[in-house]
Amino acid sequence: MKKIIFFGTSEFAVPSLEALAKDARFEILGIVTQPDRPVGRHAVLTAPPIKQFTINEQSPRSLKDVTIHQPEKIKDEGFQAWIREIGPTCDAFVVVSYGKILPQWLLDLPKHGVVNVHGSMLPRWRGASPIQAAIAVGDAVSGVTIMKLDAEMDHGPILAHAAEMILPTDTGQILHDRLATVGGFILPDVLSDFIDGCIVPIEQDHAQATHCKTLSREDGKIDWTKSAKEIERLVRAYTPWPGTYTEIDGKRLKILSVLLPQPPLRKRETALIKTCGDGNILELTHVQPEGKNPMSGEEFLRGNPTWSA
Repeated sequence: MKKIIFFGTSEFAVPSLEALAKDARFEILGIVTQPDRPVGRHAVLTAPPIKQFTINEQSPRSLKDVTIHQPEKIKDEGFQAWIREIGPTCDAFVVVSYGKILPQWLLDLPKHGVVNVHGSMLPRWRGASPIQAAIAVGDAVSGVTIMKLDAEMDHGPILAHAAEMILPTDTGQILHDRLATVGGFILPDVLSDFIDGCIVPIEQDHAQATHCKTLSREDGKIDWTKSAKEIERLVRAYTPWPGTYTEIDGKRLKILSVLLPQPPLRKRETALIKTCGDGNILELTHVQPEGKNPMSGEEFLRGNPTWSA
């Protein structure tokens, strides 16, 4: 049985943990995730998705007695003592959407290093928002890369790729969920084969690397000088996070969904229409004014009849 420690935090990591926990080839010696954080308007202390999954009554039996570690920092004394003791006994660590950069001393602990599941076809879209970036720029294909981590971000050699077409209706959430499932599906076999020496890591073509950043809410502000296609892709890419918006009289109007009308282009009198930088129109099908509930574009237009352009 191959011994591993799993590092993960977000929903993207859940299918990978579940797949490993259900696979008799692996023994999970510990789970490392981010600390519980305040969430929402009322700042309710909330466990990260990986912890919620692990302690759920429906989670795999193999996780019931696994200790969950939530260090604020990797260098926390108690965590360091534990990981330095148990790490060398592990065949590998697995990292999926953990949210922190691991130092070299930690990467060197397990026998076969640290394996990572990343939501893009590396070396394209290294960084924190590969799924949103792929949709926003109009990539036809995304996918999952399983790689061996090194000291640089998303830079290590590749163990496996799994391509996934990006559909015209994909939002960031939809593609995220699909790629998370793909990652969980391919990870156990790839990890097992790598530990057994059946996979030789292949160096990335670093000259082809592209990069994406950590997104903030401000990144979702719509620039109406861009083309209608660019804006339509951005709205889909940034759904649900960080969301897109425009401003009216100093207040935010969240853009929840849009429609790129197909030729012949005809404006419906009841539709909320915006003319974009290339002269083409975009229909705002669902919006949310600041301090109000989501509504259709038609509902918003009735209260703001002059906002069409």
